[in-house]
Amino acid sequence: MRLAQIVPGRRPPAGLVGAVLTRDLLVDGERWSKGRRLTAADLARLAAASETRAPGGRSASQVTVIVAEAGDLHEDEAALRLAGAIRGPGLELRGPAESRVDLLAATDGVFRVRVPALERLNRIDPLEVFTVLDGQVVRAGALVASVKVAPHVVAESAVLAGERVALRAGPLVQVAPFARWRVGIVVKEMIGEQARARFEASIRARVEGLGSAVAAFRYVGDDPGAVAEALRTFSHGPGRVDLLLTAGAGSTDPLDAVFVALARVGGRIVRHGVPAHPGSMLWLGRIGRTIVLGLPTCGAYSKATAVDLLLPWLLAGEPASAATVARLGHGGILGRDQRFRFPTYALQLEAPEG
Repeated sequence: MRLAQIVPGRRPPAGLVGAVLTRDLLVDGERWSKGRRLTAADLARLAAASETRAPGGRSASQVTVIVAEAGDLHEDEAALRLAGAIRGPGLELRGPAESRVDLLAATDGVFRVRVPALERLNRIDPLEVFTVLDGQVVRAGALVASVKVAPHVVAESAVLAGERVALRAGPLVQVAPFARWRVGIVVKEMIGEQARARFEASIRARVEGLGSAVAAFRYVGDDPGAVAEALRTFSHGPGRVDLLLTAGAGSTDPLDAVFVALARVGGRIVRHGVPAHPGSMLWLGRIGRTIVLGLPTCGAYSKATAVDLLLPWLLAGEPASAATVARLGHGGILGRDQRFRFPTYALQLEAPEG
């Protein structure tokens, strides 16, 4: 690219159609924004202008423009190309506006960003990609990422380098939508009658707030046989659910009826506890194709906890694995200032204390 200057009131040099303004400009009272690509009509107006000023009021005796050459891209074209390269499923584009292209969630779900690839891309001067946090629960229409190119004209080689990073990441950003799962709940009867209504309301708010449905609640005694029968009903045959929540287990007692019953029906523990608080006693398991989530006492009722971070991830397709649980550790101190990370339903729950 090269620079050129135009003197308002004089005939401009040849070859400036498509040149780009480097500053905002008032031409006979009309505001032209920086980044504007000058047309032949614009150049004619500058040649005939009686007054040309900077927005601050200072008279503009000369106007500096950038002339793109072979291998150069205008900022809007560069931003659109880069946004298209990083965009994965569940995202819509908006813009460009002043070289910024926004990516909006096309669906309710969980936003995912490949952070190492994002950092590699942002090392390429002058490309800029910025996002909300990886793993954040988002609603349809929410702004989740933006792409911007700082100068008005950029070398295409920089955009190509960014596109290569995005292609290797495949995709760099996406929104994983919530699946509509059937969810069963098995509760040991240590939860008293008076607490049941509050417990069931909090569970329904969580499950239905993420687009899934409660199949049934089963209340059982503190007996491995009774618990095993309930677990088998929800994990085998026509009554099988996708996700099974349990409550009332003594999470630190290996011989608790829930854990004994889990082994009897062929299930296994994937992870004892999670690296987040409150809710660190949450546990994760499987019975065949059914995921089992053991609720901590604080998560069984009305408080927002680690359950409200892990549950959306599972319903958005994250595997029920130790690796998924391990991701909770970064940002796992769930104080009131972290409440924005929770789903919308959690706004009706007690704020976590961290």
